[in-house]
Amino acid sequence: MPSNSIPGLSHRLYSVWYRHMRVYTRNLISNGLPPFLEPLIFLAGIGLGLGKFIVSMEGIPYIEFLASGLLVTSSMYTAAFECSYGTFIRLEFERAYDGMLSAPITVHDLIVGEIIWAGTKGFFFSFAVLVIVSVFGVIPVGLSLFAPFVGFLTGVMFAVISLLVTSFVKNINHFNFYMTGFLSPMFFFSGVVFPVSSLPAALRPLAEAMPLTHVVRLIRAFCHADFTPILWLDLLYVVVVTLLVGHFAIRRLRRRLVI
Repeated sequence: MPSNSIPGLSHRLYSVWYRHMRVYTRNLISNGLPPFLEPLIFLAGIGLGLGKFIVSMEGIPYIEFLASGLLVTSSMYTAAFECSYGTFIRLEFERAYDGMLSAPITVHDLIVGEIIWAGTKGFFFSFAVLVIVSVFGVIPVGLSLFAPFVGFLTGVMFAVISLLVTSFVKNINHFNFYMTGFLSPMFFFSGVVFPVSSLPAALRPLAEAMPLTHVVRLIRAFCHADFTPILWLDLLYVVVVTLLVGHFAIRRLRRRLVI
């Protein structure tokens, strides 16, 4: 094939993204409705119930504190599922990647396209939660409009983490350890439900090592217009983890995709 007929990088990445988008939107109602309903259920069951006993947290109403954290946990979970169970099924059961790699794209293009798609879902899920909490007046509209972009960064970061985990997994049931042993504890100990400062001093460094902690601080800064210098370190953490883990994830998955 002549070199001038090979699609450009942006077109190759877009083709991977577009393929996943078409599959996702094929069942748009069943896939797109839950992101709008889940925050309603969670805030009604947890926020309103605990709100009677916890009036405020860190100077803001507790339901607002909780809702701002949900903006990124929704991104975390959707990206984690997409690049763990989703990637594994496409890799081992559907063999979808075999057909995709027969097109003029490389393994690197395929995996990066997968990461961008997971980031897009993170953006959409954060946007869905933002719509719900804004409509009900839980979070004021303003700088919170930038929250979906933090959702995108969250989706990308947890996409590469999940892809690295997937590169080691041989049995789909092993993802239970990842979901229960890694993601679930982060939900409770990364400042979503209560501040990290409330943890015992010995556990705070562990909480700071968790990826979710840093995007929770970033999202709350936009929701409450409270920007501090530590946010630059949070952003640096997200970028470094994404690039470093992404490098190893791509390198390991290349070995499984190229036989």
